Amino acid sequence: MIAIDPVCKMKVDTETAQWTHEHEGETYYFCAPGCMRSFSQDPEKYLGDHEGHDHSDHDHDHHH
Repeated sequence: MIAIDPVCKMKVDTETAQWTHEHEGETYYFCAPGCMRSFSQDPEKYLGDHEGHDHSDHDHDHHH
């Protein structure tokens, strides 16, 4: 399966990913240790409202 590195947005193969980090029950995959380290220090910086969930059932506006 392919995951997107939340830091640099590269595609990462979850089968071969060497760097992972669990946050709030979700496992995130990284292309390099530096991306994993950046994420682990400040996950919310990379997991804004626009990332990580489906908005089809939400009733709110996004301001970009």
